[in-house]
Amino acid sequence: MPVVSAPGKIILLGEHAVVFGKPAIAMGIDMRLTCKVAEGRSNMVNGQPLSDRYHSYIAVAIRDHWDGGPLNVTVDSEIPTGSGLGSSAALSVALLGAMSAMRGGIDEEGVARAAFDVESKVQGRASPLDTSVSCHGHGVYIDSIEGEGLLWHIERDVRQWYVHHCQVPDLTFVIGFTGVRAPTGPLVAKVKRYVDRTRFAMEVVDEIGTITEEGARRLRDRDVVALGGLMTRDHNLLTILGVSSPELQRLVDAALPYSYGAKLTGAGGGGSMIALTDRPEKVVEAIQRRGGTPYVVRTGVDGVRVEGD
Repeated sequence: MPVVSAPGKIILLGEHAVVFGKPAIAMGIDMRLTCKVAEGRSNMVNGQPLSDRYHSYIAVAIRDHWDGGPLNVTVDSEIPTGSGLGSSAALSVALLGAMSAMRGGIDEEGVARAAFDVESKVQGRASPLDTSVSCHGHGVYIDSIEGEGLLWHIERDVRQWYVHHCQVPDLTFVIGFTGVRAPTGPLVAKVKRYVDRTRFAMEVVDEIGTITEEGARRLRDRDVVALGGLMTRDHNLLTILGVSSPELQRLVDAALPYSYGAKLTGAGGGGSMIALTDRPEKVVEAIQRRGGTPYVVRTGVDGVRVEGD
């Protein structure tokens, strides 16, 4: 009965644009989801029969990536669902990691590929960013071309991504959760419709890609002032794409006076924002005053792992 955990994540730069082959940077955070798997008489999740509707990620993972008997799955998560912090990716990765462990050990790349397949089938259109950083932990840089520190190369239809290890310096982030749970799939589809209709939207996506490339350099240099400025610019562009919300904007505006930069993280539409800061207490207070739920998180965490090892 393996017990396997995987981390949530924050996207530093590049969400939504990554779906169109632009680069993105994500980091694992010290919020984890744990999955325990045992053989059973029928497929069960936390004591309830497996439902395609309510347990879509688990159902697809078992259907397409498990060739054994029925599984009894127990899930325990520190990651709020619909928060933009990678809860679905952590679920897919932890479950597939547990399946891999039942076969003898965790194949990190194999789990990453399978988890991306699950996310794609459930969401309709996805990138391997969330699932890759949940598998690998630490930080990842995804691009459409190969660079240093390549972890794996993933292709789907006409799209391809090169997933690289990204060294993450010691940075302090405060997450502000709006409490509004927004599923990823419809927001990704919304941006795709906008890009398909107008050249302007594609130009915004291109600019997000340029910002992300600059952000990777600033991250290597540990230039938090410049990095924070890029985060705020990225947020403004994501707002133009229509994936921010009044709740997110209130929390970003509240955090900025005490931060190097702030932005939404993940799909948007609700969910969470992040602030890069050396004054986390002030940001926590500001987020609470605006009705958000703050979390101070650390980066540089392990990816998928068997607990107790």
